[in-house]
Amino acid sequence: MSGESGAEPVTFESIYKERVWGGRALETNFDRQLPAAKTPFGEAWEVVDRPDDRGRVATGVHAGRTLHELWVEQREELFGAGLEHAGPDFPLLLKILDARRHLSVQVHPPASAVAELGGEAKTEMWYVLAADPGAKLFVGVKEGVNRVAFERAVAEGRTEEMLHVLEPKAGEFLFIPSGRLHAIGAGLVLFEMQQNSDTVYRVFDWNRVGLSGVPRELHTDEALRCIDFDDVAPTMGEAQGELLVACDHFRVERWAIKPGTARGGGEDRFALYTVVEGVARCGASSFEAGSSFLLPVGGAPLETPSGAVVLRTTLP
Repeated sequence: MSGESGAEPVTFESIYKERVWGGRALETNFDRQLPAAKTPFGEAWEVVDRPDDRGRVATGVHAGRTLHELWVEQREELFGAGLEHAGPDFPLLLKILDARRHLSVQVHPPASAVAELGGEAKTEMWYVLAADPGAKLFVGVKEGVNRVAFERAVAEGRTEEMLHVLEPKAGEFLFIPSGRLHAIGAGLVLFEMQQNSDTVYRVFDWNRVGLSGVPRELHTDEALRCIDFDDVAPTMGEAQGELLVACDHFRVERWAIKPGTARGGGEDRFALYTVVEGVARCGASSFEAGSSFLLPVGGAPLETPSGAVVLRTTLP
Protein backbone atom coordinates (compact mmCIF):
# COMPACT_ATOMS: atom_id res chain seq x y z
CA MET A 1 0.00 0.00 0.00
CA SER A 2 1.47 3.36 -0.93
CA GLY A 3 1.03 6.37 1.34
CA GLU A 4 -0.96 9.45 0.48
CA SER A 5 0.95 12.66 -0.10
CA GLY A 6 1.44 14.92 2.89
CA ALA A 7 4.01 16.86 4.88
CA GLU A 8 7.15 14.83 5.48
CA PRO A 9 8.12 13.80 9.03
CA VAL A 10 10.69 15.97 10.80
CA THR A 11 13.58 14.21 12.57
CA PHE A 12 16.05 15.78 14.97
CA GLU A 13 19.67 15.16 15.85
CA SER A 14 19.84 13.27 19.14
CA ILE A 15 21.46 15.10 22.06
CA TYR A 16 23.27 12.56 24.24
CA LYS A 17 23.76 13.11 27.96
CA GLU A 18 26.60 11.51 29.90
CA ARG A 19 25.30 10.13 33.19
CA VAL A 20 26.95 8.27 36.07
CA TRP A 21 24.13 5.71 35.88
CA GLY A 22 24.18 5.34 32.08
CA GLY A 23 25.71 2.79 29.73
CA ARG A 24 25.85 1.81 26.06
CA ALA A 25 22.41 0.28 25.46
CA LEU A 26 21.48 3.14 23.13
CA GLU A 27 24.26 1.79 20.91
CA THR A 28 23.64 -1.94 21.30
CA ASN A 29 19.81 -1.91 21.32
CA PHE A 30 19.25 0.60 18.53
CA ASP A 31 22.44 0.38 16.45
CA ARG A 32 23.33 4.01 17.13
CA GLN A 33 26.74 5.58 16.91
CA LEU A 34 27.34 7.30 20.24
CA PRO A 35 29.57 10.39 20.29
CA ALA A 36 32.33 8.93 22.47
CA ALA A 37 33.60 5.39 22.99
CA LYS A 38 33.11 3.80 26.43
CA THR A 39 31.37 6.89 27.86
CA PRO A 40 28.25 6.06 29.94
CA PHE A 41 25.40 7.79 28.14
CA GLY A 42 22.16 7.71 30.11
CA GLU A 43 19.88 9.87 28.00
CA ALA A 44 19.16 10.65 24.37
CA TRP A 45 17.08 13.82 24.06
CA GLU A 46 15.19 13.18 20.84
CA VAL A 47 12.74 16.09 20.64
CA VAL A 48 13.79 19.01 22.83
CA ASP A 49 13.54 22.77 23.02
CA ARG A 50 15.46 23.86 26.12
CA PRO A 51 17.42 27.15 26.28
CA ASP A 52 20.71 25.21 26.43
CA ASP A 53 19.58 22.33 24.23
CA ARG A 54 17.76 23.36 21.08
CA GLY A 55 17.01 20.23 19.06
CA ARG A 56 18.22 20.63 15.47
CA VAL A 57 16.49 19.18 12.42
CA ALA A 58 18.61 16.40 10.91
CA THR A 59 17.40 16.18 7.30
CA GLY A 60 14.84 17.46 4.83
CA VAL A 61 13.58 20.91 3.95
CA HIS A 62 14.10 22.19 7.52
CA ALA A 63 17.58 20.67 7.98
CA GLY A 64 19.79 22.77 10.26
CA ARG A 65 16.95 24.73 11.81
CA THR A 66 16.11 24.25 15.47
CA LEU A 67 12.82 23.06 16.90
CA HIS A 68 12.64 26.42 18.63
CA GLU A 69 12.85 28.26 15.32
CA LEU A 70 10.10 26.12 13.84
CA TRP A 71 7.92 26.62 16.94
CA VAL A 72 8.36 30.39 16.96
CA GLU A 73 8.34 31.11 13.23
CA GLN A 74 5.92 28.50 11.80
CA ARG A 75 3.78 27.48 14.75
CA GLU A 76 0.40 27.43 13.07
CA GLU A 77 1.69 26.11 9.76
CA LEU A 78 3.62 23.14 11.19
CA PHE A 79 2.07 22.51 14.61
CA GLY A 80 -1.55 23.61 14.21
CA ALA A 81 -3.95 26.38 15.12
CA GLY A 82 -4.88 27.36 18.66
CA LEU A 83 -1.35 27.01 20.10
CA GLU A 84 -0.52 30.69 20.43
CA HIS A 85 -0.72 30.43 24.24
CA ALA A 86 1.28 27.18 24.47
CA GLY A 87 4.43 28.98 25.60
CA PRO A 88 7.60 30.42 24.07
CA ASP A 89 9.28 26.99 23.90
CA PHE A 90 7.92 23.72 22.50
CA PRO A 91 6.02 22.27 25.49
CA LEU A 92 7.13 18.61 25.35
CA LEU A 93 10.44 16.78 25.79
CA LEU A 94 10.95 13.25 24.44
CA LYS A 95 13.82 11.11 25.73
CA ILE A 96 15.18 7.58 25.57
CA LEU A 97 16.83 6.52 28.85
CA ASP A 98 19.42 3.81 29.47
CA ALA A 99 19.83 2.93 33.15
CA ARG A 100 22.72 0.54 33.86
CA ARG A 101 22.77 1.65 37.52
CA HIS A 102 20.00 3.02 39.73
CA LEU A 103 19.03 6.64 39.18
CA SER A 104 18.73 8.87 42.22
CA VAL A 105 15.55 8.80 44.29
CA GLN A 106 13.92 12.07 43.33
CA VAL A 107 10.77 14.10 42.91
CA HIS A 108 9.65 16.82 40.50
CA PRO A 109 7.85 19.83 41.95
CA PRO A 110 4.12 20.23 41.49
CA ALA A 111 2.90 23.57 40.22
CA SER A 112 1.78 24.45 43.75
CA ALA A 113 5.41 24.32 44.97
CA VAL A 114 7.03 26.18 42.09
CA ALA A 115 6.10 29.64 43.38
CA GLU A 116 7.92 28.90 46.64
CA LEU A 117 10.84 26.81 45.38
CA GLY A 118 11.37 28.11 41.86
CA GLY A 119 12.15 25.81 38.97
CA GLU A 120 9.54 24.25 36.72
CA ALA A 121 6.75 21.77 37.37
CA LYS A 122 7.28 18.42 35.69
CA THR A 123 4.95 15.54 34.92
CA GLU A 124 6.19 12.61 32.84
CA MET A 125 5.48 9.05 31.77
CA TRP A 126 7.68 6.04 31.07
CA TYR A 127 7.22 3.21 28.59
CA VAL A 128 9.48 0.21 29.10
CA LEU A 129 11.40 -0.61 25.92
CA ALA A 130 13.64 -3.27 27.49
CA ALA A 131 13.98 -4.72 30.98
CA ASP A 132 16.63 -7.05 32.37
CA PRO A 133 15.28 -9.85 34.60
CA GLY A 134 14.61 -8.44 38.06
CA ALA A 135 14.98 -4.79 37.03
CA LYS A 136 13.08 -2.47 39.34
CA LEU A 137 11.24 0.82 39.47
CA PHE A 138 11.05 2.57 42.82
CA VAL A 139 7.80 4.51 42.89
CA GLY A 140 5.86 6.12 45.74
CA VAL A 141 6.16 4.97 49.34
CA LYS A 142 5.28 1.72 51.07
CA GLU A 143 2.12 1.21 53.08
CA GLY A 144 2.39 2.90 56.48
CA VAL A 145 5.10 5.40 55.47
CA ASN A 146 4.36 9.04 56.27
CA ARG A 147 6.51 12.15 56.12
CA VAL A 148 7.80 11.76 59.70
CA ALA A 149 8.92 8.17 59.11
CA PHE A 150 10.41 9.02 55.73
CA GLU A 151 12.34 12.02 57.04
CA ARG A 152 13.76 9.91 59.86
CA ALA A 153 14.78 7.18 57.41
CA VAL A 154 16.56 9.72 55.19
CA ALA A 155 18.50 11.07 58.17
CA GLU A 156 19.49 7.53 59.20
CA GLY A 157 20.47 6.37 55.71
CA ARG A 158 17.48 4.01 55.35
CA THR A 159 15.71 5.70 52.45
CA GLU A 160 15.54 2.54 50.35
CA GLU A 161 13.45 0.83 53.03
CA MET A 162 10.68 3.39 52.51
CA LEU A 163 10.29 2.92 48.76
CA HIS A 164 7.59 0.95 46.99
CA VAL A 165 9.13 -1.38 44.39
CA LEU A 166 7.76 -2.60 41.03
CA GLU A 167 9.32 -5.07 38.58
CA PRO A 168 8.25 -3.90 35.11
CA LYS A 169 8.33 -5.78 31.83
CA ALA A 170 8.86 -4.51 28.29
CA GLY A 171 5.66 -2.99 26.96
CA GLU A 172 4.44 -1.76 30.35
CA PHE A 173 4.18 1.91 31.27
CA LEU A 174 3.95 4.20 34.28
CA PHE A 175 2.63 7.72 34.80
CA ILE A 176 4.74 10.01 37.02
CA PRO A 177 2.74 13.05 38.06
CA SER A 178 4.69 15.83 39.74
CA GLY A 179 5.02 15.05 43.43
CA ARG A 180 5.47 11.28 42.92
CA LEU A 181 8.66 9.95 44.50
CA HIS A 182 10.52 7.81 41.98
CA ALA A 183 13.76 6.23 40.80
CA ILE A 184 14.55 4.12 37.74
CA GLY A 185 16.42 0.97 38.63
CA ALA A 186 19.37 -0.62 36.84
CA GLY A 187 18.71 -2.69 33.74
CA LEU A 188 15.97 -0.64 32.08
CA VAL A 189 15.68 1.17 28.76
CA LEU A 190 12.74 3.56 28.74
CA PHE A 191 10.87 5.94 26.49
CA GLU A 192 10.08 9.10 28.46
CA MET A 193 7.56 11.76 27.56
CA GLN A 194 7.49 14.80 29.81
CA GLN A 195 6.68 18.43 30.18
CA ASN A 196 9.46 20.66 28.93
CA SER A 197 11.16 20.97 32.31
CA ASP A 198 14.46 19.96 33.87
CA THR A 199 13.80 20.56 37.59
CA VAL A 200 14.54 17.64 39.89
CA TYR A 201 15.05 17.35 43.65
CA ARG A 202 17.20 14.40 44.72
CA VAL A 203 16.62 12.94 48.15
CA PHE A 204 18.90 9.87 47.95
CA ASP A 205 21.66 8.83 45.51
CA TRP A 206 22.61 5.35 46.75
CA ASN A 207 25.68 6.70 48.61
CA ARG A 208 27.78 6.97 45.44
CA VAL A 209 29.92 9.62 43.80
CA GLY A 210 29.18 11.32 40.49
CA LEU A 211 31.31 11.42 37.34
CA SER A 212 33.36 14.20 38.94
CA GLY A 213 34.36 11.88 41.79
CA VAL A 214 32.36 13.67 44.48
CA PRO A 215 28.83 12.91 45.72
CA ARG A 216 26.08 14.55 43.70
CA GLU A 217 24.10 17.33 45.33
CA LEU A 218 20.97 16.36 47.25
CA HIS A 219 17.94 18.59 47.75
CA THR A 220 16.35 16.96 50.80
CA ASP A 221 14.44 19.97 52.14
CA GLU A 222 12.96 20.83 48.74
CA ALA A 223 12.09 17.19 48.04
CA LEU A 224 10.26 16.81 51.34
CA ARG A 225 8.09 19.80 50.45
CA CYS A 226 7.16 18.22 47.12
CA ILE A 227 6.68 14.50 47.84
CA ASP A 228 3.09 13.29 47.87
CA PHE A 229 3.02 11.00 50.90
CA ASP A 230 -0.52 9.91 50.04
CA ASP A 231 0.93 8.24 46.93
CA VAL A 232 1.17 4.79 48.53
CA ALA A 233 2.11 1.62 46.63
CA PRO A 234 1.22 2.76 43.08
CA THR A 235 0.96 0.19 40.28
CA MET A 236 1.99 0.10 36.64
CA GLY A 237 -0.39 1.80 34.23
CA GLU A 238 -3.42 0.11 32.69
CA ALA A 239 -4.13 0.90 29.06
CA GLN A 240 -7.63 1.98 28.05
CA GLY A 241 -7.65 0.48 24.60
CA GLU A 242 -4.94 2.35 22.69
CA LEU A 243 -4.77 5.13 25.29
CA LEU A 244 -1.92 4.88 27.79
CA VAL A 245 -1.85 8.32 29.46
CA ALA A 246 -4.02 11.40 29.18
CA CYS A 247 -3.17 14.34 31.45
CA ASP A 248 -3.20 18.13 31.31
CA HIS A 249 0.16 18.18 29.51
CA PHE A 250 0.17 15.34 26.96
CA ARG A 251 -1.70 12.35 25.62
CA VAL A 252 0.16 9.14 24.76
CA GLU A 253 -1.35 6.31 22.74
CA ARG A 254 0.08 2.97 21.62
CA TRP A 255 -0.81 2.06 18.06
CA ALA A 256 -0.33 -1.42 16.63
CA ILE A 257 -0.17 -0.96 12.85
CA LYS A 258 -0.77 -3.95 10.62
CA PRO A 259 0.69 -4.44 7.14
CA GLY A 260 -1.58 -3.12 4.44
CA THR A 261 -3.14 -0.49 6.69
CA ALA A 262 -2.39 3.19 7.27
CA ARG A 263 -2.83 5.19 10.46
CA GLY A 264 -2.82 8.93 11.14
CA GLY A 265 -1.78 11.57 8.68
CA GLY A 266 -3.67 14.52 7.29
CA GLU A 267 -4.40 15.92 10.75
CA ASP A 268 -4.78 19.54 11.82
CA ARG A 269 -2.36 19.20 14.77
CA PHE A 270 1.16 17.84 14.98
CA ALA A 271 1.98 14.51 16.63
CA LEU A 272 5.19 12.93 17.92
CA TYR A 273 5.85 9.29 17.09
CA THR A 274 8.31 6.76 18.50
CA VAL A 275 8.65 3.29 17.01
CA VAL A 276 8.91 0.64 19.74
CA GLU A 277 8.57 -2.50 17.60
CA GLY A 278 9.06 -3.25 13.93
CA VAL A 279 9.52 -0.70 11.16
CA ALA A 280 7.16 2.19 10.37
CA ARG A 281 7.11 4.17 7.14
CA CYS A 282 5.92 7.74 6.82
CA GLY A 283 6.08 9.40 3.43
CA ALA A 284 9.50 8.69 1.94
CA SER A 285 11.06 7.88 5.33
CA SER A 286 11.43 4.59 7.19
CA PHE A 287 11.87 4.35 10.96
CA GLU A 288 13.16 1.43 13.01
CA ALA A 289 12.62 0.69 16.70
CA GLY A 290 13.97 3.47 18.90
CA SER A 291 13.41 6.17 16.26
CA SER A 292 11.28 9.26 16.88
CA PHE A 293 9.92 11.97 14.63
CA LEU A 294 7.55 14.91 14.55
CA LEU A 295 4.70 14.74 12.05
CA PRO A 296 3.55 18.26 11.10
CA VAL A 297 0.04 19.39 10.22
CA GLY A 298 -1.18 17.49 7.18
CA GLY A 299 1.56 14.90 7.51
CA ALA A 300 1.64 11.63 5.62
CA PRO A 301 0.06 8.53 7.22
CA LEU A 302 2.07 5.75 8.89
CA GLU A 303 2.39 2.36 7.23
CA THR A 304 4.47 -0.74 7.88
CA PRO A 305 5.96 -3.54 5.76
CA SER A 306 5.58 -6.27 8.38
CA GLY A 307 3.87 -4.81 11.47
CA ALA A 308 4.87 -2.06 13.87
CA VAL A 309 4.02 -0.66 17.27
CA VAL A 310 4.37 3.07 17.75
CA LEU A 311 3.78 5.52 20.58
CA ARG A 312 1.88 8.60 19.50
CA THR A 313 2.05 11.74 21.62
CA THR A 314 -0.18 14.77 21.16
CA LEU A 315 -1.17 17.78 23.22
CA PRO A 316 -4.47 17.35 25.10
